[in-house]
Amino acid sequence: MKKFEVYKNIRKRAMIFGLPISLFALMMVSIVASLLVIIFSFGLGIILGAFILNCCLYIVLIRLAKNPQPIQLTHPFPKIITNKKATLFDYEED
Repeated sequence: MKKFEVYKNIRKRAMIFGLPISLFALMMVSIVASLLVIIFSFGLGIILGAFILNCCLYIVLIRLAKNPQPIQLTHPFPKIITNKKATLFDYEED
């Protein structure tokens, strides 16, 4: 009989429309904001502009989700982790 391992980290790799959950939330915020702009200032140019902006944002987010390396500017973790208080006193030199 086969035994299956429980996969507990399913939320780490969850995807909605090809985007991770955090980027999908950003896309939804953009859509809601554009809908509010369309409602309060109705015009054909505004509708087309919001549609094009949301499409461009979706394309950029898809590309960032596939290749996240260019947006990482610093190292995710420090070289040394310590609980010492940061001070300018140097006790080794007299």
